[in-house]
Amino acid sequence: MTKILHRTIGTTLPTAVAGEGIYVVDSEGRSYLDGSGGAAVSCLGHNHPEVLDAMKVQMGRISYAHTSFFTTDVAERLAEQLVELAPEGLDYVYLVSGGSEAVEAALKMARQYFVEVGQPQRRHIIARRQSYHGNTIGALATGGNAWRRAQFKPILPETHHVSPCYAYRDLKVGETPEAYAERLAVELEDKVLELGADQVMAFVAEPVVGATLGAVGPVADYFKRVRQVCDKYGILLILDEVMCGMGRTGTIFAMEQEGIVADLVTIAKGLGGGFQPIGAVLLSEKIYRAFADGSGLFQHGHTYIGHPIAAAAASKVVEIITRPDMMANVIRMGDRLQAGLDEALGQSPYVGDIRGRGLFRGVEIVADKDTKQPFDPARKMHSRIKKEAMRRGLMCYPMGGTIDGAQGDHVLLAPPYIIQPNEVDLIVERLSDAIRAAVAD
Repeated sequence: MTKILHRTIGTTLPTAVAGEGIYVVDSEGRSYLDGSGGAAVSCLGHNHPEVLDAMKVQMGRISYAHTSFFTTDVAERLAEQLVELAPEGLDYVYLVSGGSEAVEAALKMARQYFVEVGQPQRRHIIARRQSYHGNTIGALATGGNAWRRAQFKPILPETHHVSPCYAYRDLKVGETPEAYAERLAVELEDKVLELGADQVMAFVAEPVVGATLGAVGPVADYFKRVRQVCDKYGILLILDEVMCGMGRTGTIFAMEQEGIVADLVTIAKGLGGGFQPIGAVLLSEKIYRAFADGSGLFQHGHTYIGHPIAAAAASKVVEIITRPDMMANVIRMGDRLQAGLDEALGQSPYVGDIRGRGLFRGVEIVADKDTKQPFDPARKMHSRIKKEAMRRGLMCYPMGGTIDGAQGDHVLLAPPYIIQPNEVDLIVERLSDAIRAAVAD
């Protein structure tokens, strides 16, 4: 009997014993195609020899050095790699151990920045409904995932939320994408004015929304308009690329496709590729300078930040994903995945929308395609799909509560960047069969 408090109590999980390429093998010898990269983590698949070698080399040098005493060459190298790859204006890196930690650090950076520059009254955080920014208290409060927030709401700090950019359900009849983007920007500006133009410290958003909505990207010039609102009122823009970043959408940073640069960017998941727990915040020169010229420190820290073995793994992952053909393969295989899903599921009466960028795709499940009516939440369609997919040897990432935290189901796909055409086709085949079986049950 297990002594682990598993995520869901009373279920019997298969035991993973091996991983190779895009497959995970359990103790019964069953092989599972990793169509979701775990949780959009395993960007290079499993057991990548170059990453393992880099970790072994670092283990032979030093495995841990607390950052209050030392820096390490490998952590410095990783920071230099990230700054070199980032859009111009993101000049410094703060290393952490995961996505939630990265968001917490970014929020504290935003608050400390305004204290340092003499605007301590700025305290409000605005994010979007149906977003997800992590499970620690500050990150959970910032996120707009209603189901995840519900039981913890009494202990969450106050935050504020505006509408997501969710064209499939919220674009009005006859409304252009440009008009929709403008409407959302006006809503954001109205919220800023409601809270006080000099009271808001940050707006937080995922460039492509991951777990909560299922690979929903923005329309038209939405993020350019958001950037303008933030600039107008002196608000910091925090982009959460924990799930959608590090090449997942076909560019190293998802914001590159929006033509903007954030003040703070959080990354994790694909940064370490699952080989070690790691995340990071990239920050602008103005934020760094406020700390450097003010108190001379960032008042924050965790025990394992800048961990040398994690940094070694991430440095090698970054090197590999930036090789000439890697992002090209993400785009090619992403296009193939979209085309395959469109062909196999596009006419299904139970599939409302198929969307995404690169190797980050979402399939929204509906009870009625014409009305977009979701399934009764009591049917837990997302759980049924996951069960049927696992039976067929496919790992995917289904979630419920897509629409409002209670209603709606979707499936998120985020396979490794090394995936090949025949493996993309297997994902399509197995997911299609799983969806058909789940809705028929």
